[in-house]
Amino acid sequence: MMERGSHGECENDRIAFLYSIQREIASKAIIEDRQHKELTVIAGADQAFFYKDIDVEEPGARARARVKATPEGQEGEGQEMIISAVVLLEYPSLKLLHHSSAVMPVEFPYIPGLLSFREAPAIIEAFLKLDSGAKPDLLMIDGCGINHPRFAGLATHVGVMLDIPTIGVAKNILCGSGSIPSEPGEASLIEYNGRAVGYYFKSKKGCRPIIVAPGHKVSLPTSLAIVRSCIRTHKLPEPTRLAHLCVNRLKKDEIRRLPHGQ
Repeated sequence: MMERGSHGECENDRIAFLYSIQREIASKAIIEDRQHKELTVIAGADQAFFYKDIDVEEPGARARARVKATPEGQEGEGQEMIISAVVLLEYPSLKLLHHSSAVMPVEFPYIPGLLSFREAPAIIEAFLKLDSGAKPDLLMIDGCGINHPRFAGLATHVGVMLDIPTIGVAKNILCGSGSIPSEPGEASLIEYNGRAVGYYFKSKKGCRPIIVAPGHKVSLPTSLAIVRSCIRTHKLPEPTRLAHLCVNRLKKDEIRRLPHGQ
């Protein structure tokens, strides 16, 4: 018989094990420039979530599928799904060249600080679907890089797993502190536990700063410089902005393909 409190102890052991994996990933992250050729192709990645409910009214009846969008971190009904889109852009023109995507069941719960275990598999699958001759020189990801409690955010996790240069771009700060820039184009360093982990970057007037951090094989200054070069008319850099638009269009397509009410 399971003793009282043993379930909580098992969960704590599981989280401690996942933390140890993150520390190992952080130890393998290279926060210096390892891109020895000029950037010519850059990619962006973003994710979207939805719940797919399958009802079977009676044996042999055709399944009726319903899909509903649910904000990440909130419980829904049925099987939670994740869609990841990777867009490929010519650099520095940022002309859209190609995109790939992956749709899969979510197999990890929403736990702040451990989101890479939830989101990285879909990004990696979408990235691997790119043609072998169309791999980017760098991948920009909607999420954290080394600006993470264990210095292993989503961009770092994916970068180490794929062994590619990555940059994380987030809308909200997860850890660390720094002065908030007030003028467009200004950036200020974010520090956490005595280590520089990224930047506040005010990309546009009237908008809150975005958070920029290296993930893997990119230095702090270069991560900021590349994100700066990818700002056009919107707050977000084009690689992650276009990936966001792409993944939301793909989610709508997934919903339309399902046999509603049949």
